[in-house]
Amino acid sequence: MKLIGIARRKASRAVMEELNQVNVSCENGVEGDFRGKPGKRQVTVLSLDSWQDACGEVGETLPWTIRRANLLVEGIRFSERNVGDVIAIGSLQLQITRETDPCPRMDEQFQGMTQALRPEWRGGVCCRVLSDGDIQLGNSVQLVTQAES
Repeated sequence: MKLIGIARRKASRAVMEELNQVNVSCENGVEGDFRGKPGKRQVTVLSLDSWQDACGEVGETLPWTIRRANLLVEGIRFSERNVGDVIAIGSLQLQITRETDPCPRMDEQFQGMTQALRPEWRGGVCCRVLSDGDIQLGNSVQLVTQAES
């Protein structure tokens, strides 16, 4: 798996800002992101494979940032069985807490996207930061399952 996208937004409805690298911390989440305070939805992670499935359903190739997630990874599809697992990117460790539920805001981005993101956790996962780390595009990503820890 590989990290292929990093983004943040300064306010709830602000435009997503794409980054090449960033610090992610237990205290602030993705540096400069409004949602970074500690909690179950501190950082959101989207699967490229699942995003492409959703785009295929609406018949359009769309930028991943309209999903409004912080990180984009390739090589995995998330599911309910991943709750509690840890996404490791270098020293950064993110614990998956739940699905990122698609909301009607997705239809404001592209009509039909809310429904296209509902099956199979296509909307990605919410995470809590367990350990800080500096990350950059191209970093290797590992999924440590509960059984392995």
